Amino acid sequence: MQYLSNWTNITSRGAGSDDLSKRPAPVAMLYDNTTVQGSWISIENMTELSKKYSPDDYDRIVLNVTMAMPHTGVFKAMRDPANNIMQPQDLEGLGEYHVQASVPSPVTNVICASMQSEELTPIVFSEWPAVNGSTPNLTKWPNGFDIPVYPSWLNSTSVDDIFGFGEKYGRRPPTFPKLPIPYNTVLNVTGPFADSIYLLATSATREYTMCSLRASLTTKCSTYYHASLSGGTMDTNCDEKNELAYSKSDDNDLDGIINSDWAAVAAEWGRAVSLNGGIHDNAASNARLLTQLIPTSQALDPSLPSIAEALSVLAGCTLLLSSTDSPFVHFWNYSRTVLEEPQYQSFRATLRTKDFASGGTQNWQGIFYVVLFLTFATNVFCLVYFLLHHGLVTDFIERQNLFSLSLNSPPSGALEGACGSGPEGEQLIMNWHIKMDQEREHFYIENGQGPPAKRKPTRPLDFEMGASPCVKTYAKLSSRPSRFL
Repeated sequence: MQYLSNWTNITSRGAGSDDLSKRPAPVAMLYDNTTVQGSWISIENMTELSKKYSPDDYDRIVLNVTMAMPHTGVFKAMRDPANNIMQPQDLEGLGEYHVQASVPSPVTNVICASMQSEELTPIVFSEWPAVNGSTPNLTKWPNGFDIPVYPSWLNSTSVDDIFGFGEKYGRRPPTFPKLPIPYNTVLNVTGPFADSIYLLATSATREYTMCSLRASLTTKCSTYYHASLSGGTMDTNCDEKNELAYSKSDDNDLDGIINSDWAAVAAEWGRAVSLNGGIHDNAASNARLLTQLIPTSQALDPSLPSIAEALSVLAGCTLLLSSTDSPFVHFWNYSRTVLEEPQYQSFRATLRTKDFASGGTQNWQGIFYVVLFLTFATNVFCLVYFLLHHGLVTDFIERQNLFSLSLNSPPSGALEGACGSGPEGEQLIMNWHIKMDQEREHFYIENGQGPPAKRKPTRPLDFEMGASPCVKTYAKLSSRPSRFL
């Protein structure tokens, strides 16, 4: 539905195109919180392809669409504890990361060709002369029917070169039980060594279109994944200049080798989405939608996706599921077909992480920029101050310094009666000054009220006291007014 919604948005703006590279990209959803976007690759011109395979008396419509999707194994690899990658939820939602992995990408290739009813006779069982137009018992199809088995290559068709049928290509054509009625589709998912599934669709005007679906791996792309607390996005990067394309990591050119095992997965998928409902004329909604997208000319409609594009997107979920827990290389590099224990594989990748947010995430948080500015201004002021007044300063009010000052200071009449019991009343609001005896370079504490009394200290000073090492500090501080000195 998201894919069709994207088409609605584009056509409403009149921005449609008949160039596949400029049309909406395939989309899907992974684990309900990760939006997946694929790429159209190996693009072929529909008009030229249609003219190439059109007979003289019939304008055949041929589409060849190839879609690459990201390798979903990257999603699980980023969350594996062995990689020690901090997840957004581990950082209270502020963290996120971006990874681009050099891994192969799964691909679906959909080929569709319009066919006349007489061209379908060799591959529709009910149209075979021996059957005489009777409809087979569809509840048993295809078991029990007289269909030649391999090594027979069955009947040749007018579209053998389009789909690669016959001994020349090593692929048997499909056999459908009947011609579907308008707005219906039927599937062929059986056959020896089948590497594809086939769909026969009938439009409202009884125009027939046959499509083949097959899957492979491409080495031309890399997988990009971005994770945040609100969800994630996963994309393919198939640009020719992409330095992390898997082909740059592995020199083996094995791009596009068809995976025959995927056909078994696609067969179940096709039945699940009612693409074979036409065998019972049940007019399923998916079949009706697809038949309405059958092209009517030899060029792509700028306002609608084609049936080939829609089938690719619809089958995209099979690629996502199939690539989960699959190797990060383009081949099976184990001697056993089934691994009893999961095995780790490494791959080339770039990783960018954000472990914190340097700015606000809400509009109201802009007020904190005022605080940041004031903090910056304060730091600049402190820097200038220390550049102008460099050097160390002794703190005279530290406990050990005060103890020495009080012990070596003369008694004060302001604290009369406080000996032993401590100051009381107005004695607590007295201010005090640290003074210096310039001749003896000796510091002492004196009451700051009124002019200092010139009295001899009552404490006997019949010994010589050493000069204080803080003389320079005192001179520096006493040169400026201070309420402490």
